[in-house]
Amino acid sequence: MAGHGISVWGSLNIDLTVRVQAFVRPGQTVPGQSFHTFTGGKGGNQAVAAARLGADVRMIACVGDDLYGEMYRDVLRREGVDASCLSIKRDASTGTALIEVEDSGENRIVVVAGANARLTTAAAVRYSEVLSQSAYLLMQLETPMDGVLAAAEAARSAGVTVIMDPAPVRPLDEALLRLCDYVTPNETELQALTGMPVGTLEQAERACRELLARGAGAVVNKRGAEGALYVDRDGAFHVPAFAVKAVDTTAAGDTFNAALAVGLDGGMSVREALRFANAAAGLSTTGLGAQTAMPDWNSVEDTIRYNKLRKFIQHL
Repeated sequence: MAGHGISVWGSLNIDLTVRVQAFVRPGQTVPGQSFHTFTGGKGGNQAVAAARLGADVRMIACVGDDLYGEMYRDVLRREGVDASCLSIKRDASTGTALIEVEDSGENRIVVVAGANARLTTAAAVRYSEVLSQSAYLLMQLETPMDGVLAAAEAARSAGVTVIMDPAPVRPLDEALLRLCDYVTPNETELQALTGMPVGTLEQAERACRELLARGAGAVVNKRGAEGALYVDRDGAFHVPAFAVKAVDTTAAGDTFNAALAVGLDGGMSVREALRFANAAAGLSTTGLGAQTAMPDWNSVEDTIRYNKLRKFIQHL
């Protein structure tokens, strides 16, 4: 039987973020509007988002023996994330991401893996007991695939629910898909993984069913302002998004996955957990930086209640 709480297997990056009016074109030099240094990385984002929402969270990752690594350890401890499973690599730098955000809220990101490249099978063996004692395991693809597969195997063998964010997108072996209870691609990732069109909900459902055929337990297609599409072997349904004024979409997908796990861990149905995840992801886009605007439980619940009230008034 699986244990309790959420473990996160994945990357920790320091995000160096510059705000511009429009994306820089090749050969062009433009004035930046602002510059900030944030903690990020898909693994760290999911861990912080889940902790903000009240979950018991453990982070399994690697950082460099440098100022950025020390900075990230302090942030995790301050956010209430168990950082006892962080490995400090003396011969590698902490992962770094260079992020360009334009006024529309869209972003472009370049990632230098650094110590993240050391999160391999050996780490899965070392922390197998931690993995097996969790209720949920959140994973992404910013770390080596052999480690991802080994961690998923350790978790599933203990009855842990595995939620896989296939980002940054890369080919997924069926052996890994069979270990995933939930796979959560966005539209770009879903199209890349299947080679199929995903522009409409009907097209996206067919593409999701392709991933089911390859072994995934269920597929959640994250569709941004269109909400989320859930597909499993028993059916499919769509959960609308919440309207927000987006400032920076950098960690919306990470917040979504964390909130999905938190909701399910809290006893919500899949539909309720997806609505909770949509609200959390929307709120996360309302501030600059990957983790800065990640909401707490009360903020998400308030947003859901407000949306229900607004719909009720509109129908009077």
